[in-house]
Amino acid sequence: MIKLSKSKWQGALYGFIAVIILWYALSVTLKIPIVPSPVAVFINILAIFKTKMEIHALYSLGRITGGIVVSILIGVPLGFLMGYFAKVDKVLSPLVYFTYPIPKIALLPIIMLLFGLGEGSKLIMIVLIVIFQIIITARDAVKGIPPEIYRSLQSLGASRRQMFTEIIVPASLSKVLTATRLALGTAVSILFFTETFGTEYGMGYFIMDSWMRVNYLDMYAGIVVLSFMGFCIFTAIDIAENYICSWQ
Repeated sequence: MIKLSKSKWQGALYGFIAVIILWYALSVTLKIPIVPSPVAVFINILAIFKTKMEIHALYSLGRITGGIVVSILIGVPLGFLMGYFAKVDKVLSPLVYFTYPIPKIALLPIIMLLFGLGEGSKLIMIVLIVIFQIIITARDAVKGIPPEIYRSLQSLGASRRQMFTEIIVPASLSKVLTATRLALGTAVSILFFTETFGTEYGMGYFIMDSWMRVNYLDMYAGIVVLSFMGFCIFTAIDIAENYICSWQ
């Protein structure tokens, strides 16, 4: 597990270095204000984070974290029930398969009309992005458990609750967390889009406001901070998976 973790960190570091080198090369080659040097951007982040960016970062972090938590709290139990009970799956699967392919961004006007421009609409958009992958992954993970395992535990007198705690949860949790990581990138994109409407706080608002003020240093600083935020959440989920599912 430690070796795998080191490999992941090394890969992330190499990727970061490659992006910085390419970015620096573009800034030196083009020599235009729209592509500032990464050094200038990082210096600007240190200069403005406490005074201008911190509150925007906290709002965005709260929204994306809240969306992921709500998606897990709703999606995991629902997916487990669909995977374990055939009747529940028969009722809910058509609904999931019908709504899952709909581009969630197309629902933004409807959600804003129903729930307003406040935090609720932003949270709902993030949940809609993440929850479907969690539901489908949890359901398929439960369906993939061999029936013999259930029968062996039943022969020992296990209750239905023990079936969930001793078989379903341990066998499915790793896949659910992986699905959550995969949905995170899209969720951050949706977060950026929703934060450009009806709000004065959030990294999406900060980036677009900097762009409209032709402050490219602040704009790039916002992009870097938003990317770093997504990386931190992705890493946190990865660490949680390694800790909770340490037997794998």
